Amino acid sequence: MNRPKTRAPLLRPLRRPRRWLALWLLLIALVIGASLLPAGRLPAPSFAGIDKLEHFLAYALLSAYAVMLFARMRAQAWTAAGLVVLGVGLEYAQALLTDSRLGDLRDAMANTLGVLAGLLTASTRLARLLQRLDARLP
Repeated sequence: MNRPKTRAPLLRPLRRPRRWLALWLLLIALVIGASLLPAGRLPAPSFAGIDKLEHFLAYALLSAYAVMLFARMRAQAWTAAGLVVLGVGLEYAQALLTDSRLGDLRDAMANTLGVLAGLLTASTRLARLLQRLDARLP
């Protein structure tokens, strides 16, 4: 007799899954907002190339957070693909929608590399960090 396959839950077992998901969405909204701010409202770069590092770290954080949030590998992969599309799309948006920002292929590449770096955390202990933190909070 064939039993129906049960699917693993979309999110990892967390006590506050909606709050953690909302925080991740807020972080995405902050990246979108910062990407479309006029250049004059951003702090001056402290050294050449810092913007590439910022792009890399922001997308690595978003991607690693998604790995910590989503239980299924497929969801993690789709999320990573979505973040790559977001990063490339925001570079186009900077070029098309702002007067003071330029779309930069190198920024899009830094975003993509950050997403991949975050995705690589799936096979590390970092993937369960959010669960450990969630369990310790009152």
